[in-house]
Amino acid sequence: MNTSANETKKRTSTLAVNLSFAALLLGLLMAQLDTNIVVAALPVVSQDLHLGAGVAGVTASTLLTVTVFTPVWGKLGDVLGRRFTFVTSVLIFGLASLLCAVAPSVAVLIAGRALQGIGAGGLIVTAVSGVAVIFDREELVRRQIWVTLVFGISSLAGPPAGGFMASAWGWRSIFYVNLPICVIALLVGVWGLPKEPSRGSLKRFDYPGALAIAVAGSALVGVGSSSTIARTPAYAVPLVVVMVLALVFLVWRERRAPEPLIPPSVFRIKALRETLVTTLLIGITLFGTFTFVPLALHTGASVTTEAVGAMLLALTIGQLVIVLFFSVLVRRNRNLAAWTVLSLVMGVVGLALLTVLPLLPHAAAIPVAVVGLALAGAALGLSLQVLTLIGQATAAPEQIGQVMGTITFTRQLGGAVGAAGFGWIVLLAPDGAAAPAVVLGIAAVLLMTAFLSRPREIPELKGDGGGW
Repeated sequence: MNTSANETKKRTSTLAVNLSFAALLLGLLMAQLDTNIVVAALPVVSQDLHLGAGVAGVTASTLLTVTVFTPVWGKLGDVLGRRFTFVTSVLIFGLASLLCAVAPSVAVLIAGRALQGIGAGGLIVTAVSGVAVIFDREELVRRQIWVTLVFGISSLAGPPAGGFMASAWGWRSIFYVNLPICVIALLVGVWGLPKEPSRGSLKRFDYPGALAIAVAGSALVGVGSSSTIARTPAYAVPLVVVMVLALVFLVWRERRAPEPLIPPSVFRIKALRETLVTTLLIGITLFGTFTFVPLALHTGASVTTEAVGAMLLALTIGQLVIVLFFSVLVRRNRNLAAWTVLSLVMGVVGLALLTVLPLLPHAAAIPVAVVGLALAGAALGLSLQVLTLIGQATAAPEQIGQVMGTITFTRQLGGAVGAAGFGWIVLLAPDGAAAPAVVLGIAAVLLMTAFLSRPREIPELKGDGGGW
């Protein structure tokens, strides 16, 4: 009887863990797919609502709130538990999707997209921190592949799905489809995700720190997402000053807050400090330059606009292939520092190949571009895997949400900084055809400097009895 009871309990526990993991992946997939689907449907949305210059706000509003609320959700997960943040994020995301679906005007749509970004930020952080709470380090290696595959699938399936749904069923369908998925995610999450013990109180929540992040993030995303602001010093300079002042206040505040959003203790751990710096550089160079890759293909390799979309699949394919191989090979070679080096090398080589496209004849430029894209995608996929595992393996259990929120925020911050900074370079470059190559070349050199900051002393990946 005791043996039978133990086996039943074990099966129930395994089912709950798998349900928890499925819920986290489903939430992550919704958050990641959303941006790619909406971007592909923007032409139809713009035509229906007469967006005009407001089209940038549809994506910029989401980018802003995802970036700003990432560390906030990470802290809330540590204080109130991952089930609370997951359920709350799904409800916010679902409500925002409904608001976007029925939006009668541009203003309502942008407001709905901003609210979606708040929910999406919670889903992303809860996923990457939740898996570290559910599984021990040994199991993390096997499970992490699914998290990264979600990123790859959303990049691959998002644009065609968004274009098809918008043209076949209308652009509002891309938001309505989220509603039944949210219901399923809620049912699975509430049933599977366990209730964690509280590790603090919202009475001591770092509200000034959250406000500083909101101000700094708003200023940065505003500069990086609007060509009008970027080209106008009267707008850009004050925003940059506000961003710097907000960041200075944030540093001052986090060193004194009783329960900081970004705990200074994270930066006292060498491996985490190096991981954050490397993550920032990868965000700037890989995430920050992807906006300019299509332009580089068009101007540097004389690729037609129609063919650019097909060639960009090499990015996703490179990412998916490296993720599949990594999940197998990392069990034989657990040196995450070596895997970090490999991701940086592939990134530098990939960006360098894209940089030299204007110097090559058309016949040679096409295969070189494909190889460069595949290596850049592989570098992105591998770095996402490795740096996330380093953070999960190094962070203390009571700070896992804060650490993963900080890593995610740092990567998104780097992407916004890269997009804004490289955007200015493109505007200032005298030769329009050479501007994208200049951007990618600078990014390659900057990524090389990541070797100096890369994490070296990393805890060994092994089973430690962790998990719920």
